[in-house]
Amino acid sequence: MIALLSSAHATTKGLSQILTPDLQGPGDLSLSFQAQSERIANPYELQVEMGLTNWAEFAVFRGFKPDDWIFGTEFGLLTKEPYLLSVGFVNWSPHLDVDPQPYIEAGYCTEHQKFFAGAIHAGYKNEAILGYAYDFNKTWRVQVDFQSGAENSSTIGFTCNITRDFQMNPALYINNAPGHDLFGYVVFTYTFHLWNKQKIEERSGK
Repeated sequence: MIALLSSAHATTKGLSQILTPDLQGPGDLSLSFQAQSERIANPYELQVEMGLTNWAEFAVFRGFKPDDWIFGTEFGLLTKEPYLLSVGFVNWSPHLDVDPQPYIEAGYCTEHQKFFAGAIHAGYKNEAILGYAYDFNKTWRVQVDFQSGAENSSTIGFTCNITRDFQMNPALYINNAPGHDLFGYVVFTYTFHLWNKQKIEERSGK
């Protein structure tokens, strides 16, 4: 169960299942509520993600069943689009004695198409992470991702930016194990711009 919990959280805030190498903007604080099948991970979670600089962010998950705290961080080695490269760790749960999982991931991001690929060390093995997203406009995105390993999944979903700062991301998980069971997932996120002057001015229309 611990292995399943740790693998299912491979994200700070990226696609449905995997992290992505683009970082949270400095001064941006995102609060998320996540609900999902118990077969994916903790069924109800809160997440806080904070962008510290142009090249560093951290995230904290608060799970309720079981009671848990999960930590992750990301550092951008290459942060100028279209080329991105990040390293960090996710899924560190001191409460459940789960070690952090280090990763490296690259991205190629154009205005509409986003490609992601990398690797993560989960427990005793290395796993591949792959993702693709297509942005139709500033409101709608469709996305698919994959993490290798029988305890992980392929996913298909979409993101809707209901406002500039509030987004919804439902997805369907297709388990990699024999049988390919289907699981549901949804996350709601609101972002506060604490000291990002440019984002604050964009919101106010200046």
